[in-house]
Amino acid sequence: MTEPTRTFVTELAVIGSGMAGFAASVFAAERQIGTVITGNSGAMAYTTGYLDLLGRVDGAAQAIADPWQALEQLRLAQPDHPLGRVAGSDIRRAFEVFTAALAESGIAYTPAGERNVTVLTPAGTLKQTLCLPATMAAGPQALAAQTECVIVDFEGLKGFSGRELVANLGRRWPGLRTQRIAFPDLRGGETYAEVMARSLEVPATREKLAAMLRRVAGTAQVLGLPAILGMHRPDRVHAEMQRLTGLTIFEIPTMPPGVPGVRLRELLEQALPKKGVTLIAQHRVSRLSLDAAGATLELQDSFGPIRVLARAVLLATGRFLSGGLAAQANGIHEPLLDLPVTQPAGRGDWYRERYTDIRGHLIHRAGIEVNADFQPIGQGGRPHSERLFAAGSILAHHDWIRSRSGAGIAVATAYKAVEAAERFLRKSS
Repeated sequence: MTEPTRTFVTELAVIGSGMAGFAASVFAAERQIGTVITGNSGAMAYTTGYLDLLGRVDGAAQAIADPWQALEQLRLAQPDHPLGRVAGSDIRRAFEVFTAALAESGIAYTPAGERNVTVLTPAGTLKQTLCLPATMAAGPQALAAQTECVIVDFEGLKGFSGRELVANLGRRWPGLRTQRIAFPDLRGGETYAEVMARSLEVPATREKLAAMLRRVAGTAQVLGLPAILGMHRPDRVHAEMQRLTGLTIFEIPTMPPGVPGVRLRELLEQALPKKGVTLIAQHRVSRLSLDAAGATLELQDSFGPIRVLARAVLLATGRFLSGGLAAQANGIHEPLLDLPVTQPAGRGDWYRERYTDIRGHLIHRAGIEVNADFQPIGQGGRPHSERLFAAGSILAHHDWIRSRSGAGIAVATAYKAVEAAERFLRKSS
C-alpha cells in the first residue's frame, strides 16, 4: 500500500539544519516568516559551543585579537570571502539576535565584544573565539588573572584529561592543578559526558557532586569541569552547582561529539517549533525543483513521502561531510540542483604536497558562488532562481577551519540571506 504524500506549504524552506540552517530559521522566525527546516542535525553535536567569528588570517601563524579590524583587512584582501560581503554592523546584529535566541532557551552566551576571547580547547591548547557559553566564561577570566584553579576530571571519561590540560597549560598558568574523581553513582567502566549531563539535571546528583568538588578544591576558589552541567537549561544547573559548592565553576568542551553541541542540537529540535518553525528532522531532501510558481522539495520518512511547497528556498547544506557538495573522480558537484562549483582546475590541485602546509588546501575553498543578495549563481553567470538563496560553508572562497570562522560565516551569511529572502517574499506577495 502506498502511503499518501504529506504536504507542507510555507513561505521559506531551509535545507540543512547545521549552524547556518539553525541560524537562518532563528532569523526567519524573528522576522515572522513562515519557515520549514529540513535536514540532519547530527553534525551539530561536533561543535564545541564556541561561536568563532575570525580567529586567524589565511597562512598567518599569529592569532587575531581584534576580529573587527581583521574583517576590514579581509574585505580588502579577499572581497569574495563570505564575511567580506557582510557589513560589520550586520554581523554584530546577527550575533546579537542569534545569541539572544539561545539565551531565551536557557543557553546564555557572552556578548560579541570588541576583541576575541582566548579559550581552552579539550586538549589544553588555546584558541580565539568571539562568543562563548556563559557556563564557560569564568575559564578565560581565570586564565588571564592566573587564578589558582583545579581541573576536575572523572574516572572512565574519554575525551577529557585534566593531566593533559595541566601539562599543556602549566607554564602559562602556574596555579593550575588537577584532581580525578568518580562521578556519583557511575562507578566502574566507561563514563559518558552526555549521561553525566543528564544526571546533573537531578537535584540529588548535583548535591552529591557538589560535596565531592568541595573536598578536592582545597584552597582553590575556581574549578574547571568537562562540559557536563546539564543538557537542557545548563545555566540553571551551573548556577545551582556554584551555589552548592560556594566556588566559581566553568566548563571546558570535551572531544566531540560533546555536550555543548548536543545542547544546541536539542535546542534546535525543541525551541524552533515553539517559534512557529516546522521541523522535518533527520531527513534529507531528495529532489528540489524551482519554477515561476514556487519551489517544491521532496523527501521521505518512515511514514511515507513528504512534499514541501515554498515561495523561497535557503540552501544551507554545508560541504562534503553533510552532503552539500560531492567529490567525484571528475570534479566537485552540488547534488541538488547541479549548481556550478568554484573549485581547483583539476583533482591534482585539490591538495598541496604537505598535509600541514600553512597555506591550507585548495579543496577547502571550493563552493558555490552567490551575488550580493546571496542568490546562487547558475549557468551563464546569472542567478539560478530569484527565489533561491544560500548561506554557510557551502559558499566558495573560504577555509573556515583554518581561519576559525565557521560560526561567523554561518551566522552572518544566514542573516543576510534571510534578509534578502524577506525582500523577495514581500516584493512578490
